Amino acid sequence: MALHHIYLIIHLLTAAIWVGGHLILVIGFLPKALKNNDFSYIQKFEKTYEPIGMPSLLLLVITGILMAYNFGSGIGTWFSFSSSIETVVSLKITCLLISVCFAISAQTRVLPQLRKGNIKKLPEMAFHIISVTTLGVIMVILGSFVRYGGINL
Repeated sequence: MALHHIYLIIHLLTAAIWVGGHLILVIGFLPKALKNNDFSYIQKFEKTYEPIGMPSLLLLVITGILMAYNFGSGIGTWFSFSSSIETVVSLKITCLLISVCFAISAQTRVLPQLRKGNIKKLPEMAFHIISVTTLGVIMVILGSFVRYGGINL
C-alpha cells in the first residue's frame, strides 16, 4: 500500500469524525439548545466530542497538506489556481481558514459570554456552529473532486 493511500485513509476517517461530529451537533443537539434556550446541550456535546474531534482535525490538516504535496501542490503554488488539483487544495484551505476565523470568534467573543450566562449569545453561537459545519461539508465535497481530476475554473 502506497504512503499516499495511507494518508488518504487517515484523511477520510478523520473527516468522518470532524464533519460527522458537527452534523450530529447541528442536527441532534443544537435544535434542543435553541428550543430550550439552554447552552448546556452544546457544552455536554463538546465535552464528549472535543477529545476526539480536535486530534482528528489536526490529523485532517496534516494529511491534507501531505497529500497536496504528493499531488505536486506545495505551499508555493497554493492560491495560484494553476491546476485542477491545486484549485481543490486552495479552495479547501480557504474553507479551513474561514473555519478558523469562526472558531476564533466563537472562542474569544461568543463562548465567554455564554459561559457567563448571557444566553442571548446562543443564536450567534448557532450561526457559528452551522457555518463551520457547512464549511466542513463543502470541504468533503471539494475533496471528492480529486477523484475526478480536480476542478477547472
